[in-house]
Amino acid sequence: MTPGACAIPGGTRFAVRAREAAGVWLCLFDGDAERRVAMARDGDWFVAEVAGVGPGQCYGYRADGEWAPDRGRWFDPAKLLVDPYAVELDRRFAYDPVLSAFGVDTAAIVPRTIVPALSAAAPVERPLIDPARPIYELNVRAFTMQHPDVPEEQRGTIAALAHPAIIAHLQKIGVGTVELMPIVAWIDERHLPPLGLRNAWGYNPVVPMAIDPGLAPGGVTELRDTIAALHAAGIGVVLDLVFNHSGESDRDGPILSLRGLDDRSYAHAPDGSLINDTGTGNTLDAGDAGVRDMILASLRHFAALGVDGFRFDLAPVIARSPGFDRHAPIFAAIAADPLLQHKVMIAEPWDIGPGGYQLGNFPADWLEWNDRYRDDVRRFWRGDGGVGHLATRLMGSADIFGPVTRSVHFLAAHDGFTLADLVSHIDRHNHANGEDNRDGHGDNLSWNHGVEGPSDDPAVIAARAADLRALLATLFATRGYIQLTAGDEFGRSQRGNNNAYAQDNAIGWVNWRARDVALEEHVATLAAWRRDRPAVFDTDVPQQATWLALDGAPMTAEAWEAPDCPGFELHLPGATIRVDRPARTVTLR
Repeated sequence: MTPGACAIPGGTRFAVRAREAAGVWLCLFDGDAERRVAMARDGDWFVAEVAGVGPGQCYGYRADGEWAPDRGRWFDPAKLLVDPYAVELDRRFAYDPVLSAFGVDTAAIVPRTIVPALSAAAPVERPLIDPARPIYELNVRAFTMQHPDVPEEQRGTIAALAHPAIIAHLQKIGVGTVELMPIVAWIDERHLPPLGLRNAWGYNPVVPMAIDPGLAPGGVTELRDTIAALHAAGIGVVLDLVFNHSGESDRDGPILSLRGLDDRSYAHAPDGSLINDTGTGNTLDAGDAGVRDMILASLRHFAALGVDGFRFDLAPVIARSPGFDRHAPIFAAIAADPLLQHKVMIAEPWDIGPGGYQLGNFPADWLEWNDRYRDDVRRFWRGDGGVGHLATRLMGSADIFGPVTRSVHFLAAHDGFTLADLVSHIDRHNHANGEDNRDGHGDNLSWNHGVEGPSDDPAVIAARAADLRALLATLFATRGYIQLTAGDEFGRSQRGNNNAYAQDNAIGWVNWRARDVALEEHVATLAAWRRDRPAVFDTDVPQQATWLALDGAPMTAEAWEAPDCPGFELHLPGATIRVDRPARTVTLR
């Protein structure tokens, strides 16, 4: 069975899985006029073939059956439902309470799926990702909304990433791969609209491969063309995808797609309640073959557009059924797929469910975000972490991954403090999120040099600047893959907000006019140093290391264990790295 809309001679074939529905209608739209076509059951699927329908046609589904939410039955013919295999939509999702109300028609507010045009797949090439060049995590909208050189009508879109000014900046700081935060169409969490807020990060998708029309007014073509432009500049593209939950949320959430078609796609406890291993109200059941097929289809769709790899948000979920299984079927399916087997796979190796912390337990050909690196480096420069932990992290975290490192090292990411806020705030300042400053991490391993937030004291400013330079140099001196978050190269601040998911405004947007140009130049120098020494950062071959104390003597066991050890000098073939904590410096030669 080919899911979704598929071209056939003279028309289009539609297929949707709805195992427990009594009936399903295909709804074809001409403007606001709706024509319903009864679909025929074929096993777990409902199918309709319609002559004269082709690319560009807007459609959706309606499903009939039992309304019994306590038993996972959410069938309501009044609800227009988005095709789970949609790749383009005619509008963005917008939350409205009627999306959860039985019997209230939602055709006027739910996006319609667009029948896609056939297009040639991009050639399968070696992914553009290189441990000698940083991965650069960015939010498409926030990154370009305030860029002075990007035309106003293009700001906040995927196409803006292909603008010469953007590419020039990425090349200046040595970026090898951009990692785009979610670009799939999402819906706001229901508590946000009453607060006058909206989800700015996108980690609340409804269906897994429909590009958000706000980020990509040009649809799939806009994404493909942008990837091609970045590739032409020598920059790869990784997509951050969310396969762990959907924006249909908990029992009180909206009925938009899977909930109204096939609620068994979500994981349920024995009492029928939704399992919430994600903290969002629901969890997709990757133990279900149909859910796995949908995930694989999504990956293939984006791979065919030229994407170099994928980052999996809350990645243990894709290997749960219900517990995490490092030999879960999806790993073998990806490894065996001709279009996917050479792509880069990056796990965020934790979720909030039982046994959810799985750092180091993903397949040997997957990379993994390494929060142990983040925390140990922060502790060291804050002054309460030992040199032994820093040295282990600097050399690729062999205690976690063994001699072949699969670590993606980072100091800051989209969630948490920016790097500049890390050295200027001890406490989170998330009041703008409307949750009384309760959201976001409470312990950030941060420090502020005696002043919380902005300071005009020259000594405080200088100390913070030194810390940023030392932190960034530590990152660029680390063996394996490294990741920089957009704006950290020039001191971007979110005013102490460490959970800016709902700040689609100046708090969350990158302020290009406030750049610390000196820090940016420092990062460009670090990137050039790293790029010129690819063998030093090889993920497969650990380099022979000589460790010296700052006075030139060999490091001893006592020195490694001493809590007040001031640093070390690491000698590698082709590189020397001197870490001096009292001086707040990392010197690279």
